[in-house]
Amino acid sequence: MKILVTAKLPYDVLKHLEGHEVDYNNTDDPLTPAELAERAKDADAVISMLSDKITADFMKGCPNLKVVANYAVGYNNIDVAAAKELGITVCNTPDVLTQATAELGFSLMMAAGRRIVESDKFTRDRKFRGWKSDMMLGVDFYGKTIGIFGFGRIGQAVARMAAGFNMKILYHSRSKKYSAEMAMNASFVDFEKLLRKSDFIIITAPANEGTKHKFTMDAFKQMKPTSVLVNIGRGEIVKESDLADALEQKLIFAAGLDVYEFEPVIEERLFALDNVVLAPHIGSGTTDTRAAMGALCCDSVLSVFAGKTPNNAL
Repeated sequence: MKILVTAKLPYDVLKHLEGHEVDYNNTDDPLTPAELAERAKDADAVISMLSDKITADFMKGCPNLKVVANYAVGYNNIDVAAAKELGITVCNTPDVLTQATAELGFSLMMAAGRRIVESDKFTRDRKFRGWKSDMMLGVDFYGKTIGIFGFGRIGQAVARMAAGFNMKILYHSRSKKYSAEMAMNASFVDFEKLLRKSDFIIITAPANEGTKHKFTMDAFKQMKPTSVLVNIGRGEIVKESDLADALEQKLIFAAGLDVYEFEPVIEERLFALDNVVLAPHIGSGTTDTRAAMGALCCDSVLSVFAGKTPNNAL
């Protein structure tokens, strides 16, 4: 069986694929659509990245294709409906990246709220001349209210960490999560209340028609001027130009971003702002997590080759 791996993975992951023909793009450069189509045309499986557009036409051009294993929990780069019609199994990597992504969200919240990056630059620029009572003042976390937009695996992991700071936990999602509410003492609220009442808002939701551009200038105007917004979900959920306006106008205190509306392109004005922390989409970026994601992709491919349906099939 031929397996196309479209981008560099942790080295040890490839040992799972021994005995199969592996076409491995061992570079940091993503394949162009034309390169992807050419190299996948006779493949039985594709291990894809979020940057790979797995369209209906692409899959129709791969007559041997049996499975697409996406190296991510998200899968908005894949036409899943078309895959089902063509009898192609699509898998993602849930669970293994939950904790790492939630930890990054909490880290961004704290870095933005306590002005860590700004303080680091201030110190490295040799501007620190001694302690001052009003220097680099941030916001408190303990006992504050956190609003979580999207209450799936990652959102609930964020809530568990927030409980350690004695935070009041609000959440908004498409449906109520009754068991999680009871376990975490969390409260479901409508979107407007989430905006008005939260001291911190962390976005963990996927991108879809209901979430795209949910956070626009109208939303920022309803948030507290002392609030911090973090996005570890999908970039399209936040209208980036409006966020830049809100930060420039001090409508909110700060923001922390790991995903972007037009990724990898980022709203130019954000680079000049001190009240935003920018990360290069590293939510799952730990050695153990990335290795686990790769292993899960390989296991999914091999399960399909063995005539089985993987537990992580969509």
